[in-house]
Amino acid sequence: MGYHTATELAQIGNHQDKQTGAVSAPIYLSTTFSHPGLGESTGYDYTRTKNPTRTILEEALAKLEGGSQGIVTSSGMSAIQLVFNYFPAQSEFLVSRDLYGGSYRYFKELERQNDSVFHYFDDFTSLKEQLTETIDAIFLETPTNPLMQEVSIADTAKLAHKYQACLIVDNTFSTPLRQQPIKEGADIVVHSGTKFLSGHNDLLAGVVVAKEPEVGERLAWLSNTTGPTLSSFDSWLFIRSLKTLKIRFEQQERNAQEIAKALKSYPQIEKVLYPGIGGMISFYVKDTSKIDAFLARLKLITFAESLGGVETLITYPTTQTHADIPEKLRESYGLTTNLLRLSVGIEDSQDLLNDLVQGFSAFDR
Repeated sequence: MGYHTATELAQIGNHQDKQTGAVSAPIYLSTTFSHPGLGESTGYDYTRTKNPTRTILEEALAKLEGGSQGIVTSSGMSAIQLVFNYFPAQSEFLVSRDLYGGSYRYFKELERQNDSVFHYFDDFTSLKEQLTETIDAIFLETPTNPLMQEVSIADTAKLAHKYQACLIVDNTFSTPLRQQPIKEGADIVVHSGTKFLSGHNDLLAGVVVAKEPEVGERLAWLSNTTGPTLSSFDSWLFIRSLKTLKIRFEQQERNAQEIAKALKSYPQIEKVLYPGIGGMISFYVKDTSKIDAFLARLKLITFAESLGGVETLITYPTTQTHADIPEKLRESYGLTTNLLRLSVGIEDSQDLLNDLVQGFSAFDR
C-alpha cells in the first residue's frame, strides 16, 4: 500500500529496528562491522561504504525523488563534486548561467584542472542553440539562485536525451514536494541537504539521487572510493528533520507568498523575483547605498548566508554567496549590487513583514 508524502516522511526510520521496536531509528556509530565468517558479510563492513543509519536516509531520499539510488554526502558541494566525478576529464557541459556561486567556482576549477569545458545558458532558447553532440551533460538549476529563473525540466530532458546528454538538476529550492525532476526526465538530482530538506541550520549535507540503477551504482562506488561520507549522527539528524519537511516547507511557502505580494507595494523596492512556489524571494531595491542601514535595522530577520531553515535569513549575494563570480559577469545577467535574497522561515508572516517595514525605514532618511 502506498502512503501520502506526509505519512512517508513522518514514518522514516520507523519499523526498521525489529529487535527492539525503536520508533526513532538507532544511530550506528560504529565505523566497522564484524564478519560472520570468511567471505561472509551482514551487508555492512565499513561505515564509509555503508552504514545502517545512512541506509535508512538514502532509501527515503531515493523514494522521495522517485529514483533508484540515493547517496548522501558531507555537503552540497561534495554532492556536486561526486556527480561531476562521474564524467571523465575533458567533458563538455551546458550549465545555467544564473547559479550558486560555489558551483561556478568549482566549475572554473574543473576547467583549470582537467580541461573540461563549460558553456552557460540563460534560458531554454539559448540552451537549445548551444546543445550539440559534444555536450556530455546539462546542469540545470530551476528556479535559479538567486534570480529565480525557471526552465522546463521536461522540455530540457527531451532535448538532452535527443543528443545523448545526461540531465542533472539541482532541486534544492523546490524540493521534491514541488517538483520531482526524475519523473520529468532528469537522470540525476542533487540537493544541498543543508537547506530545506534538513531545514534547521544545524546540519551540513548533500544529496545525490540517480534515476537508473547502473548510474546509482557507479556514483555509490565513487562515493566509497573518494569518501565524502555523511556521518551516522548527521544522517540521524537528517532523518529527524525530514519528518517535518512537508509541514515546514508549506509554512515557509505560505509566508513567502504573503511577503512577495506585500513587497511589490513597497516604494523602496524596484522589482520582486518570486516563482510562486517555495520559500525563496529575491528583490531589487532602488537605492543601493541604503542596504547596509536596512540590514542593520532588521531585528527578527538574520543577515546571514544559507537558506531553507526555519529561521528567516537575508543574504546579499554580491559579497556573500556569489562573490566568486566576477562583477562584470554577475551584472551582465542581472545579479547587481541592489539585489537581496530572502529565505523565508516559519515565523508569523506579520512579524516578518513588520521587521521588513522597520528595515525599509532606512530608505526614507
